[in-house]
Amino acid sequence: MMSVDDPLTVTCTAPVNIALIKYWGKREEDKILPLNPSLSITLDVADLRTKTTVVASKQFDRDRLWLNGKEHDINNKRMQTCIRKLRQGADDLWRDGKLMIAKEEWKNYRLHIISENNFPTAAGLASSASGLACFVYSIAQLLQFKETFPGELTTIARQGSGSACRSLLGGFVLWESGTALDGSDSIARQIATGDKWKSLRVIILIVNEQQKKTSSTAGMQTSVQTSDLLKVGGDRNIFLIIRLIKEKFRAKEVVSMQLSRMRDAIEKADFPTLATVTMQESNQFHACCLDTFPPIFYLNEVSKEIIQFVHDYNADNNDITVAYTFDAGPNAVLLTREENLEKLMNSLHQKFGFFPVTREGVTRSVFENSQSDRIIRSIVTKIGEGPRVITRSIDHEESLATKEGKPKFIC
Repeated sequence: MMSVDDPLTVTCTAPVNIALIKYWGKREEDKILPLNPSLSITLDVADLRTKTTVVASKQFDRDRLWLNGKEHDINNKRMQTCIRKLRQGADDLWRDGKLMIAKEEWKNYRLHIISENNFPTAAGLASSASGLACFVYSIAQLLQFKETFPGELTTIARQGSGSACRSLLGGFVLWESGTALDGSDSIARQIATGDKWKSLRVIILIVNEQQKKTSSTAGMQTSVQTSDLLKVGGDRNIFLIIRLIKEKFRAKEVVSMQLSRMRDAIEKADFPTLATVTMQESNQFHACCLDTFPPIFYLNEVSKEIIQFVHDYNADNNDITVAYTFDAGPNAVLLTREENLEKLMNSLHQKFGFFPVTREGVTRSVFENSQSDRIIRSIVTKIGEGPRVITRSIDHEESLATKEGKPKFIC
């Protein structure tokens, strides 16, 4: 029988999501309210994931966080915002019909949060999205968080890392930009499951596992301030009408049109259209980065070679059978269908030389790899579901914590 003095724990996983319609730039920094809506696919958590164990105890003297075996500062503003809001929404904990912890008692518990990614962190593979989604989801599960409106948990994850809200759901996920000043309508919601797209395969080509030089947060801020392709304010243009057109060009007109095309393609399972919009969105995102002053270079020479390869491959096949997209990093994400996978991988090996192909992420030993002038390795995965609870036992083999609430593995 559980005692109120026992450490309480939960271990969860959360998936990576890849944006097809890109989010770049905020209309409000503190609440992380985006300039435009975005749309993503959730990847299979069996292959790429963040795993998080949260332990709560009255015996802990403070909240603490470990990531990939190293302790990190948990006192940054974004994480504290998430923790505060999750504690505010905590509910009673019941076991076997007995009230174990009344919701007002959670304030006496401190949290030890132990997390690990099975893929490179801060290398342009949405590690902050899966990491903060798992952070929020795991704490919510432990504290019995009770939503006061649909999607509330996604608004909390959004304030930790914008795209994290999309990793709380599976399939195709839309993050609404919203209009409310308090951000209450800037939520993520699933617009389609992966049922029509079971044959879709996602190939992640790793060309650099180092942390990127310009973080997404810093890059967005500079782009909003200086990029005319993204610009939402300013007085650079002489004629008011020209300025007004430019102010909303990327954030409103272009994204609205592309989002409509993408949603129609998802509904009809139209791969060529989905692929075309995905590539156009990736290109425009990186054009905004180049239009930033000083320019931001997320792509490297191998990234550019992969882009050219995809266009050549589609031209040779007289069909659009593969698409690329790049987030804020040089690593490529390719979309194709299962029936084309073997042929595509053979062509990639012929062009770029042999590289390992796996269907899952990596272990800590690979994190030390640096950059390369070639493709280091690839991960093949598919559309997946949202976060899930693995165990509520600290003794479970999947738990990352010892009975004392410390990481099992320390770097």
